Amino acid sequence: MRAGQQTTLADLRHQIERLESGRLRRRPLPFAIAAIDQRLPQGGLALGALHEMIEGGPAAEFAGTATLFVAGIAARLKGPVLWCLSRRDLFAPGLMSAGLHPDRVIYAETFREREVLAAMEEGLREQGLAAVIGEVTRLGLTASRRLQLAAEASGVPALALRRWWTVAEKELTGLPSAAVTRWRIAPFASHAPPTPGLGHARWHVELLRCRGGEPYSWIVEACDAKGRLALPSDLADRSDQAPQRRAAAG
Repeated sequence: MRAGQQTTLADLRHQIERLESGRLRRRPLPFAIAAIDQRLPQGGLALGALHEMIEGGPAAEFAGTATLFVAGIAARLKGPVLWCLSRRDLFAPGLMSAGLHPDRVIYAETFREREVLAAMEEGLREQGLAAVIGEVTRLGLTASRRLQLAAEASGVPALALRRWWTVAEKELTGLPSAAVTRWRIAPFASHAPPTPGLGHARWHVELLRCRGGEPYSWIVEACDAKGRLALPSDLADRSDQAPQRRAAAG
């Protein structure tokens, strides 16, 4: 092997090592709840990765709990957020209640749902975004792998918010994908507050799938005005509040 070729190979190895070390140094986004963070391999939600969020509970196709969960994640990141969608039912004041101010959101509205995936991938190539969010029904292995690779390259989290209208569409959310984590969020029936207007809404948060981890579930208080979750004080010390293992989905 010639000296010039050896130098070129050495330079390539050095660049690869720098890229790999850069990936390892990326700090995850913690939920600041030990019961959740300790179940995630990196101690928080991995950045530079694709994550799926699915709505659970009755009338899930019309509920917005998963949307608020996603908004809370984006709210705790710095910078503008690209939100890709094909339906005009996103409620900006609701996002603000979860800490995501509408001024931070860039909306990319498409005419067809399949164009949402393309818009997400394109957004992940742009610099300066805090997160890329996409509302999708279908998310196959090929499309999700492309999003995962794009997220890895940019270091920006891709958050796929799964939506549907029919039972057949809902069944698509159970199919395998390349997402690093898959979550299901549903409202949790809370005890009536002692005084009207007091108390926080509660969610049943399920980690259905986690690469390098195991499925668990928690009962948490909904996102506050800064996008933060919390463990309910009356449930934090109960044995049934401990994370429960779930069968992995997908």
